[in-house]
Amino acid sequence: MNKFGTYFNESYKELVEKVTWPTWAQLQQSTIIVLVATVLITAIVFVMDAASSQVLQFIYNFFKS
Repeated sequence: MNKFGTYFNESYKELVEKVTWPTWAQLQQSTIIVLVATVLITAIVFVMDAASSQVLQFIYNFFKS
């Protein structure tokens, strides 16, 4: 049981004394970058999905006729 107490005590000490936390401005900037990247990747995946759907629909209709 003593090992768990030591682990939590050292973890707390590391989080408080050794970790460099980002400033509010850095956090906002990183959040905006992640949101923009997410929107761009979502748009790219949407376009690829729509294009592949159209190609497959064309192929299905070609062999159906």
